[in-house]
This record gives sequence, structure tokens and C-alpha cells, in this order.
Amino acid sequence: MKVLLASSIDPAAIEALEREHDVVRAFNAPEADLVTLMADREAVIFRSGVTLSARVLDSAPNLALVLRAGSGLDNIDVAHALARGVQVVRVPGSSAQPVAELTFALLLSLARKVTLADRLLREGHWPKATLGGPLLAGKTLGIIGAGRIGSRVGEMGAAWGMRALGCVDRPSPAVASALAGRGVTLTDFDTVVTESDFLCLHLPLDEHTHHIVDAGVLARMKPGSFLINVARGGVVDEDALHAALTGGESLLGAALDVHEREGEGVVPRLGALPNVVLTPHIGAMAWDSQRLIGERVVELLRSYEHGSLDQELEPEEAVDAPPT
Repeated sequence: MKVLLASSIDPAAIEALEREHDVVRAFNAPEADLVTLMADREAVIFRSGVTLSARVLDSAPNLALVLRAGSGLDNIDVAHALARGVQVVRVPGSSAQPVAELTFALLLSLARKVTLADRLLREGHWPKATLGGPLLAGKTLGIIGAGRIGSRVGEMGAAWGMRALGCVDRPSPAVASALAGRGVTLTDFDTVVTESDFLCLHLPLDEHTHHIVDAGVLARMKPGSFLINVARGGVVDEDALHAALTGGESLLGAALDVHEREGEGVVPRLGALPNVVLTPHIGAMAWDSQRLIGERVVELLRSYEHGSLDQELEPEEAVDAPPT
């Protein structure tokens, strides 16, 4: 099968793909290059950092399969692909644990000023008296999008002695019961926003969630609270966030693994603020999970070739259906 590997995945998976298929590597290529490279490809494998627009999809007349090595679908024109008869498959689930663990790394870094302390110490300073911060135990952890990842974050928070609140797109008694089994109380969006000491975002980016955290939401957050975004950059209005962090508002700090503008050469405006922690979209980059994702990609491509791939495109992050 003629495959375009548009993003880097686990090395062992790349080796397996290149043994079994005609593979062209084009990691994070710009759209103009993708249009040329896709001309004879039958399948494309990609992650974040690559955009499969309608133009890119239409440049591949033989394209039959689009395989997202992860869960997000905001960087592909899914409707256009499906209208073309192209099967769209993603690999959800494997990212839940690493993203949840990174969420806690960011929580701790914000609360205990780990990143700031590291930077100041490297500069020869010893500002011990100025680096206090709150405990996580006893605080309220709010989760907007309590699906696979969010419910795992809530479960971890409960284990740390936090009160975990969550909201989902389509609440129901079954969802409430599943979340309760993980130590998370299902409630509404406004309650999560106003009562959380640490507000974590774990929802997909679409026309309904773009800038869902805007100036109004930031103004309603609890005094002395923190915002953590490991979802998608576009769910937060970063200009409004900058204003909230610099304008004497109640927000004490923010941590972002995802950004409205991402990629090499982008200098984030928020990076100049000492109460902000930034990472370059590394939520799923744990070695173990990347190995599992790579194995799954190889397996899915084999299934497609053998005519046994029958995976429905489920809602991204399954925010209305946390695992039981």
C-alpha cells in the first residue's frame, strides 16, 4: 500500500510500515509539499502539526484511508474526507494516561512554582522565601470535558485528596454514575468554572468549543485559581488569558501544553510571564504510550489491507462517555 507518513511515530512502527508498504516520509511538511506528495498515495498517517485540508485531500485521487495516530481531529477536514469516501480512523485511548500524568506535572509546577524556581536557581538566585504555593490536597479540581482523559485526571485528583468536579457535553445518570465511580462529581459548566481551584481543560476543539474559555469565563473563575489547558489551543482565548494574568485579576497562573499558534519559530506571548508554564504539545509523548500507538497504527493498516477494518469514527475524546 502506498502510504504517506506525514508525522513521526514510534521508530519500531516506522520500521514495520516500511517493511510492509511503500512509505514516503514527510514529517510536518507544509501544505504545498503535501499536495505534491499525496498525488499517488492511498493512505496517510498523521498527528498534530499537520493539517489535512480539503485541498490536500483532493490532491490524492487514490486516497482511501486517513489514519490519525492520536485522538484529535481538529486538523483534518473530516466532512470533506468522508464525502470523498475516505475512511477516517483515529487511535483514541492510548493517550489518556500520559496526558493525565502531564496534567498533574503542570498542576504541581504551577502550585509549587517548580519551573520558575528552576529558572531562577540556574541564574544564581536563591529566592526560597518567595516560592510558596498551595497544597493540592483539599482543593477543588475542575474538569471541563470529563471523558477518557478528564475522568482519569479526576480519578488521580481524588487520590491526592482533591474534590473533583466535572462536566460533559451530554450528561446523563449513566455518565454521572461512571464518573462517581472514579471519584468525580458530575455538575454543570458554570459550577466547574466558579468553584475550581485548578481548572483543567480536556475537550475537543470544534465550532462549539472555540474560545469556550474567554474573558467572561476567566472573570468568573475562583479568586486565586489556576488554569491548565492540555486539550487544544483554540479552546482558550489566549489574548483574554494574557489580560487576566497581567491585569490584577483573580487568576494566579496558567499552564498550557497546547497553543493557538504552534510550531518551530513561534514565540508565545504568554512566555514572558513568570506565572505561566508552557510545554510544546507533549501530552501524549510518554515512550510507553507512543509505542502502543505505533503498534496500533501498524495493526490498523494491516486490517485495512485485509479488508477487516471496520472502526466507526466515534466522538472525539468521548466526552459524554467516560470509561467504567
